[in-house]
Amino acid sequence: MAEAKVNKRKGKQGKKYAAALAKISFGKSYSIADGFKLLPEVTYAKFDETVDVAFSLGVDPKHADQMVRGALVLPHGTGKTLRVAVLAKGDKAREATEAGADTVGAEDLIEKINGGWLEFDKMIATPDMMVALSKVAKVLGPRGLMPNPKLGTVTPNVVNAIKEQKLGKVEYRTEKTGIIHCVIGKKSFGPQKLQENFNAVAGAIVKAKPPTSKGTYMKNVVLSTTMSPGIKLDANEVFAIGG
Repeated sequence: MAEAKVNKRKGKQGKKYAAALAKISFGKSYSIADGFKLLPEVTYAKFDETVDVAFSLGVDPKHADQMVRGALVLPHGTGKTLRVAVLAKGDKAREATEAGADTVGAEDLIEKINGGWLEFDKMIATPDMMVALSKVAKVLGPRGLMPNPKLGTVTPNVVNAIKEQKLGKVEYRTEKTGIIHCVIGKKSFGPQKLQENFNAVAGAIVKAKPPTSKGTYMKNVVLSTTMSPGIKLDANEVFAIGG
């Protein structure tokens, strides 16, 4: 009986996905404005879905000088409340607590993480804690939680770093295939706010184009939600955002 209910539910989801897919013109690249107008029409889930963009870049991440990586605060945030942990001592620890960090600690926090505790979404560390931080690098690294100076998560200015994370700072990084996946908000944001967040991310990625990248840099851009089919955007128009 339970299996029959699951299969029935999957069947309904399949029909809804097919109906959504039918609204997208096969092989068409939509303008940015049209793509964001179409997005609400192809979403069918009852929950507030996350909106994601996949940028396929003409880079080879195997070469360090072609790795595209960075972070920025989205104009309208991500729609998600992040739990921020801060690794700091003394006055910096006090500042972090006053700034609204969810967890603050030093060696005690390192021991806690080594013991399996990972109830946070982002970690910020002061430069003097880097040696201690190395003890949990193998735990945090694979999960994308390792603080990094280039991303602003290793800094003496813990107050500003916490503020940025709480406001909706996102990180982007090319995967092995040269694709960057980046969250730009929630379905409930509406087309205008989502497009403004998208423009901020796209502009940053275009400006981060490595000098060694040859040929077409912005190859494909696909917009989607958690459950929806993808909407292909005009890659040339996206590339022009950073021009």
